[in-house]
Amino acid sequence: MGSAWHLRLFSTVLAGMLVAALAAAMPWHPAQAAPQAVVLEIDGAIGPAMAEYVTSALQGVDPRDTRLVVLRMNTPGGLDGSMRAIIAAMLASPVPVAAYVAPSGARAASAGTYIAYAAAVAAMAPGTNLGAATPVQLGLPTGTGTQKGQAPEDAETRKIVNDAVAYIRGLAELHGRNADWAEEAVRSAASLPASQALKLKVIDVIAGSLPDLLRQIDGRQVIADGKPVTLATADLAIVTRPPGWRTELMAIVTDPNIAFILLLVGIAGLVFEFTTPGAIAPGLIGAISLLVALFGLDLLPVDYAGAGLVLLGIALMIAEAHIGTFGVLGVGGIAAFVIGALMMFPGTAPGFSLSRPLLAAVTVVAAGLFLIALSLLLRARRRPVVTGREALIGAEGEAVSWDSDEGRVRVAGEVWRARAARPLTPGTRVRVTDRRGLMLIVEPM
Repeated sequence: MGSAWHLRLFSTVLAGMLVAALAAAMPWHPAQAAPQAVVLEIDGAIGPAMAEYVTSALQGVDPRDTRLVVLRMNTPGGLDGSMRAIIAAMLASPVPVAAYVAPSGARAASAGTYIAYAAAVAAMAPGTNLGAATPVQLGLPTGTGTQKGQAPEDAETRKIVNDAVAYIRGLAELHGRNADWAEEAVRSAASLPASQALKLKVIDVIAGSLPDLLRQIDGRQVIADGKPVTLATADLAIVTRPPGWRTELMAIVTDPNIAFILLLVGIAGLVFEFTTPGAIAPGLIGAISLLVALFGLDLLPVDYAGAGLVLLGIALMIAEAHIGTFGVLGVGGIAAFVIGALMMFPGTAPGFSLSRPLLAAVTVVAAGLFLIALSLLLRARRRPVVTGREALIGAEGEAVSWDSDEGRVRVAGEVWRARAARPLTPGTRVRVTDRRGLMLIVEPM
């Protein structure tokens, strides 16, 4: 009976193993997801955080279920390096990318114009505009003569403008758009509303909504990853992929105002920890803030001469508080701090400049702390000395014992050897007139 039961158990296990092996050997085809259009949101200035968000999303798109990627834009522009990273990812994407300036009232200025020209499909909602593509983020001075047909004043500016013109004309020719207006947008910062942009063949479509956009571009032939692709977008499901927490955190850290505040908090925390060892919390907060600030500043276009002046200004103000030069180092420190902060972020890239009210507030706080330290120093200088040699001069006491011209006196609760011009009797009140090493010179009161 037992042998039969074991035989049946063995047979059941063997049959299960054979079924599992056959199932593993059979080819497995995952269920095909419904075709979709993925929407990425570019809302605000284009910086390192936005570039990472868009490039990683484009690289992660699966061509098997995604037929189109839509960049819904509302941007004043941004950094040149971030813009070029986004465009490089767009051009390398096997899935066609459409740039859609929306909703009504949105704009695609500066870097947004380049992205629109790089897209396989350029679209705008009614009431939007694009243009003003002069590369001010690279530090172009205003009034340098960049209008079409007029040469810029200096070779560096001319080089920057010509590079930007060649770049946007190449994008325009890739997708058959108006290259002449693109050059005008770079040289003279021209802008267009949606209706004019469509008329001048700067964009391909005016659409009031995403479904309307997908319906209008259905069947259009575009270029994706250097290959012609026919769009089939009429019935695509719309899937929006907003920026994740990492992108949001990077956007906060790479905000010049936040990075600047973190830098100051980091330095203040470390200075406090060094001057009062054992506090721990200020040093910990300062170290974390400083490291996060350095991470953000590494991704931003920072003038290092300006950063050096900021650090010099802080060092001078700290030296003033400890050395006490009656304002010389403090005033110099405040001046270096303000000049350095203005230089640190050039302020030419939209959305990546240091807030003037923030700088004014920080300067007022620093100046206030400097004045408080200066007033405390002056008060300390006016106080009488209570320790050391000077504290004994003029002090009163009494003679304890005396022999000839020397003896012992009690002054400030201590017994000292003393000398006087004439012998003193014990109990005589005396006043200290001088000190020579451990010997006091006294006189009777």
